[in-house]
Amino acid sequence: MHKIKLIIIFFTFFVSVNGYSQVGNQAAAYKLSRVLDVINMFYVDTVNNNKLVESAIVEMLKELDPHSVYVSADEVKEMNEPLEGNFEGIGVQFNIYNDTIMVVNPIIGGPSEKLGIRAGDRIIKIDGVDVAGVKIKNNDVFKKLRGKKGTLVTVSIARRNEKALLDFTISRDKIPIYSLNASYMIDKEIGYIKLDRFSATTMNEFAEAIAKLKKAGAKDLILDLTGNGGGYLNTAVDLADQFLDDKKMVVYTQGNNSPRSDYRATNAGEWTDGRLVVLVDEGAASASEIVSGAIQDWDRGVIIGRRTFAKGLVQRPFNLPDGSLIRLTVARYYTPSGRLIQKSYENGFSEYSKDIIHRYNNGELIHADSIHFPDSLKFQTMNSKRTVYGGGGIMPDFFIPLDTNQYTDYYRNLFRKGVFNKYVMSYIDNNRNSLKEKYPDFAKFKTGFVVDDVMVDSLVSLASRNGVEKKDEEVLTSRPDIKLFLTAMIANNLWNYSEYWEILNTSRPEYIKAIEVLHDKKLYSKKLSKS
Repeated sequence: MHKIKLIIIFFTFFVSVNGYSQVGNQAAAYKLSRVLDVINMFYVDTVNNNKLVESAIVEMLKELDPHSVYVSADEVKEMNEPLEGNFEGIGVQFNIYNDTIMVVNPIIGGPSEKLGIRAGDRIIKIDGVDVAGVKIKNNDVFKKLRGKKGTLVTVSIARRNEKALLDFTISRDKIPIYSLNASYMIDKEIGYIKLDRFSATTMNEFAEAIAKLKKAGAKDLILDLTGNGGGYLNTAVDLADQFLDDKKMVVYTQGNNSPRSDYRATNAGEWTDGRLVVLVDEGAASASEIVSGAIQDWDRGVIIGRRTFAKGLVQRPFNLPDGSLIRLTVARYYTPSGRLIQKSYENGFSEYSKDIIHRYNNGELIHADSIHFPDSLKFQTMNSKRTVYGGGGIMPDFFIPLDTNQYTDYYRNLFRKGVFNKYVMSYIDNNRNSLKEKYPDFAKFKTGFVVDDVMVDSLVSLASRNGVEKKDEEVLTSRPDIKLFLTAMIANNLWNYSEYWEILNTSRPEYIKAIEVLHDKKLYSKKLSKS
């Protein structure tokens, strides 16, 4: 009965948030608690009340909208880590190679790097327990190596040219999770920044990156938000503030029980004059749509790619007594021109979750002329009064179709079977020292390193041994793609993610189009003026 009382208390709290309680809501809460009471008194088997309540909460929230969700206590910390910008552990990027934990890179400034742990080291034991050759999984490694700051863990490492295992006792510490994937100069005037998420550390990372690009001579900027699923609202506003003049609207929110809130730029922008291109796609959502929508509405820059995801609902977390929480939708996002970012969810969660598939089947991801907007969804930008479109998501100024013919089934299967990763881990393990000697910096690697046919043939042989059937015609077609991706992955292992993207970007149509638009100043200006 004690559990039942807790459930009643919870549901009273749930329907009485902020002091608003109605007789009908109380009756509904009592009805639900009565059902639980009856189940506990008369059901044929023992029941798990917590599980029943969690199931009820999940189903309740599904009836509201697709983004109001329940998060269990166990999931709360895991969910927050990427946005808070750190976790606590030993600070290594690792892969499991030949049933052994291999260090891909120690995180710069982390406890492992400070103690001298190197890329290529193999972790054989953790606190004296064998972890090699025991079919260990990634989650098991996280559990063993992560822990509270200041706690100790001893790892025994096998290193090339060392006969005995090397023992390192590591004091765990806060390890940064970076939200900025890449930052570099494309040419003498164009800088590039790729953001993965909008987290608590994003603006510090962005400020550092933009300062370096300016120092290197950047006059134009490509901001890549493709695949960026969002994050903190305040971070999105702060990022948009970097490009907009003082007091310009960035976004506003409004809901039945949430009065309108306006979010405006300040005079703190670091890039209010330089030309700007923003890359988006169907994976860019929420905070990414706030930024790209504000840039487009103020005619501040050119948007290139495909229509964004269309997630424009504002969630507020409500903590529950057991450490779990609900993220409840309380308002909607609107761009400065009044466009609602959120797409329709009138047909239920199932249809909503298939939206991207429907876009593909309807041809929207491939053909720009497959996208039709009624007059009611036409809006005007704030300055030039050019037409932009509502109805969910941000429609780019330059549409770049999804290239469905770019990759063969054989190439995709190399990913599915993990062949690329296995090959690169082995290649780097055998050649790390000679590669570092021949290419002491990335500039020399970028211009001098070549993936030859011998390397591709070795990968194809490895693929055959891992169940990827060799198809000569598809191997021939995919050979350039294989070479490019291998080069990018090797660069990532030798340096970092920024170098990975610098290699891979050269084949991306939206990236190529962005450079073309920035090189053609008339085309850039024309797109931002009313036709």
